[in-house]
Amino acid sequence: MEAKQERVILVGVETEETWRNFGESMLELKGLTKTAKGTVCFSLIQKRPQVDRQTVIGKGKLAELRQLVEAHEADLVIFNHELSPRQSQLIQDQVEVPVIDRVQLILDIFAMRARSKEGKLQVELAQLEYLLPRLVGQGKNLSRLGGGIGTRGPGETKLETDRRHIRNRITGIKRELKEVAAHRERTRQKRQSQVFQIGLIGYTNAGKSTILNLLTSAATYEQDALFATLDPLTKQWRLPEGFQVTVTDTVGFIQDLPTQLIDAFHSTLEESRNMDLLLHVVDAASPDRQQQEATVMALMEELDFAHIPLLTVYNKADKLEGAQFVPTLFPNVLISAKSSRGKADLTEAIKLRLMEILEPYSLAVPQSEGKWLSRLKKETLLLSEEYQEDSQSYLVKGFAPEGASVVRKKEEP
Repeated sequence: MEAKQERVILVGVETEETWRNFGESMLELKGLTKTAKGTVCFSLIQKRPQVDRQTVIGKGKLAELRQLVEAHEADLVIFNHELSPRQSQLIQDQVEVPVIDRVQLILDIFAMRARSKEGKLQVELAQLEYLLPRLVGQGKNLSRLGGGIGTRGPGETKLETDRRHIRNRITGIKRELKEVAAHRERTRQKRQSQVFQIGLIGYTNAGKSTILNLLTSAATYEQDALFATLDPLTKQWRLPEGFQVTVTDTVGFIQDLPTQLIDAFHSTLEESRNMDLLLHVVDAASPDRQQQEATVMALMEELDFAHIPLLTVYNKADKLEGAQFVPTLFPNVLISAKSSRGKADLTEAIKLRLMEILEPYSLAVPQSEGKWLSRLKKETLLLSEEYQEDSQSYLVKGFAPEGASVVRKKEEP
């Protein structure tokens, strides 16, 4: 039986600093609440030069919020701002229902979505580090029956025990994560033997998993929800010419991604740092497309991805209404992953981008060297092979990763 959806009131303050992206940010908060299985029954919005230091919204609005909670029979209040432990406590004492902020909401969704051991550990680490300074007075709402939004993950009783226990757990998780990271590094080095790696990045819900499925027929979780993918998933993909590459899906980016999460999911994004090509998937039909692009580009800069070749994939072309689409990032391709031409258009754009990134080569492969020829097809983008009667060899032309051994010398017997 599915648990009943919690009734939620959202609270946002539009300040001189935040007015530009405020509308989108509140819509995103609504989307996040829906993803966390909550029902938004009211959004309280206030304009002020800056947030109130004690209660974010000031005493008058706080009294109004209390009345709204009663009138709508709300179970939970979610603020679109990171609350300090003191603010959280003051607001909660007034409204008498649990109060969480945007960061806790995102952590909660991550707790729902994490599948791998590493994903779960990273979520728990971020939750514990966030909750440690907020333990005072949390007993009441952490022990509320049935949990609910903001209480998933490490578990209620664990958080009610003393801080020392939590600090020990944090140390333990960090140790475990180091071991997992070392194991992954070994796996990656094995996998890195000449395999060209493509990574999918982009704003959450832009369609990265759909594109992974389109190219590789991988059955990944694909849903119209924020943060549908959390654990990096790598699949093999063979281009029509025979070139074998890997494609990795990553967690979606979001405006104001809490720093705790950038740290906690460092290794998830670490996968992308070793990519040879990044596909930046953008929802072409989103009204906030340019803001989303800017968020991803800024995060890439921060994560030191700027040196990796990029192809922007404008997805969801089927949802564009009549108006002429004007791209802002280059090079790019406009596709609909849901259309019959989507895969062909994307494959062609990737191939053209590969020809810019890889190094051209031209080789004569003796007829007797069938093994070498098949390796060239698999490990490089082989575009033409012509049989030369006089020399009884194939003249092959294509593009190969820099320093690829298969181009420099044929496979030794």
